[in-house]
Amino acid sequence: MSDAGKLARGMLAATHPAPAAMVTLFALALALRVDPEAGRALLVTVTVGAGQLSIGWSNDWLDAARDRQVGRLDKPTVRGAVTAATLRTGAFVAAAVSVVLGFAAGAGAGLANLGVVLGGWTYNLWFKRTALSWLPYAVAFGLLPVFVVAAAGDGRSAPGWMVLAGALLGVGAHVANVLPDLEDDRATGVHGLPHRLGRRGASVVAPLVLAAGCLVTMTGPPGGPSAATVGLTAVAGLLAVAAGALGLLRPRSRAPFLLSMAVAALCVVQIVVAGAAVTG
Repeated sequence: MSDAGKLARGMLAATHPAPAAMVTLFALALALRVDPEAGRALLVTVTVGAGQLSIGWSNDWLDAARDRQVGRLDKPTVRGAVTAATLRTGAFVAAAVSVVLGFAAGAGAGLANLGVVLGGWTYNLWFKRTALSWLPYAVAFGLLPVFVVAAAGDGRSAPGWMVLAGALLGVGAHVANVLPDLEDDRATGVHGLPHRLGRRGASVVAPLVLAAGCLVTMTGPPGGPSAATVGLTAVAGLLAVAAGALGLLRPRSRAPFLLSMAVAALCVVQIVVAGAAVTG
């Protein structure tokens, strides 16, 4: 493989592609639901996508030394595919692009997007090693629908239930997402909320918080819940119970993580579907 190809693959891997893609697609789907105008949806998508690139790259840049310490060969900086300095440059450039594009959608939208980006960066810089590791996720995911709705440019604002549902989605996803890396994180001095809860505790808390996000999305919009949202919430609740039970009985199993991600996906679907209910 050429040096350019190796670098490109390293940069892609350092974005944390799966969660970055999911957050960006979430923003796109919600944007199209709130306002199907293609130009606005494209602006939202590129803005959020650039922000996610900056957060992923800054994470691997800041963690490069710790990742080498524990031999994280899944990390491109450890494999030598990309240097920490290159990731640092990419992180700052992507953050600048996201912030500029966010303000291009309006002052309110720009401030909300800035909060999303700062949430990710402050997590990487400090919060991930504290009991407040959940807080940047709550802020960033709570502000994401605020940005998307404000970017429509028609004076609407995200309702409180949507902000709360987004915050719960972020907290639950954070706790679940750390599960596969708990031991490696502890070895490098990372002791966030999931690490303090332990594998069993985190396996129970993550799906329950995500299911709470589904419940808020079901009950929040005006007019009462539809049969579809009731059904989605019921399925999310069952999956959450299964994830928690397996987490208690088989803490080393990957099932609690996968089931929690399924609950997160249902929460995302519900928020997007309910996006049509956002009024001025």
